[in-house]
Amino acid sequence: MNAAVRTKDKTPFSFVEFLYKYGTLLTIVVLIAIFGTFTDSFLSSSSFFNILRQISIVTIIATGLTVSLAVGGFDLSIGSTASLANAIVISMFVWHGHSLGVGVGLTILFCLVVGVVNAFLVINFKIQDMLMTLATMFIFQGIALTYTRGATVSPNMIMPSGEYATGTIPAIFGKIGQSPWIIMLVLVLVVHLFLTYTKHGRYMYMIGGNREAAELSGLPVNRYRLAAYLISALLATIGGIMLGARVMTAEVNSGSSLLMDAVAAAFIGYSVLGAGKPNALGTFFGAVLIGILSYGLVMMSVPYYAMDIVKGSVLALALAITYYRRKH
Repeated sequence: MNAAVRTKDKTPFSFVEFLYKYGTLLTIVVLIAIFGTFTDSFLSSSSFFNILRQISIVTIIATGLTVSLAVGGFDLSIGSTASLANAIVISMFVWHGHSLGVGVGLTILFCLVVGVVNAFLVINFKIQDMLMTLATMFIFQGIALTYTRGATVSPNMIMPSGEYATGTIPAIFGKIGQSPWIIMLVLVLVVHLFLTYTKHGRYMYMIGGNREAAELSGLPVNRYRLAAYLISALLATIGGIMLGARVMTAEVNSGSSLLMDAVAAAFIGYSVLGAGKPNALGTFFGAVLIGILSYGLVMMSVPYYAMDIVKGSVLALALAITYYRRKH
């Protein structure tokens, strides 16, 4: 009798469920083994820190996207926001000669307007988040291009008047870009704790899970959606500032290339340890997976134009497992 009960209570092993929970982590281990075998220095400590540096900006931006996903949104303007932040912060130093605090502070202030605009349009016009932020993505990218006149902002650049820019980038600003992974880990931890262990984070998940039920329960849904887009814009801004600190210039469309990796990292993160929802820790491991892929393929001399094929395939596989599991 007892044996029969125990047999009945046992849950049958599901390979799909196993892949859903541990597939990302297993893939990371397998990739490390493969690249470590076929390349000479992949397993070195320098490679480890290079990968962390490489994924830092993408992870920060993707973490902001994760917060917008938590409330059922989808902020596609994060890449444009990063481009705008990059352009503004470097121009504050090079064009206007501001100090580090003033330059960074004004950049954050200006770019938070992006979050306000996104939230206002999405909430008041009741247009699907992804469609509205797709439109604002082009708007903010255009603003960044117009602001810089389509040129790279750098020290001693030639201004439209024909004179040279006299401002300099503070030396301490460049040091931020040398170890961006420290800031990345702190931000991922903070957002993870916020979403997982605070009532406000749980409210955001409630809103993302069932907005109508959250409204009926008395939650200020629109305030939390506004907060989510502000956090998304803030983290995209930090990513853009760190990008400027890393390259010490403001390149045209510098943040656009980060969007695909950020989206992939956030959606891969859904399945990490069976979370089944957007989460900062999963997003981090999703970014690690993409970073290992990119770094390892470069070391194996795979052409850069083939990288997107691999990234897209990984994202497609992650989405397939995630949605298959939801349907079953």
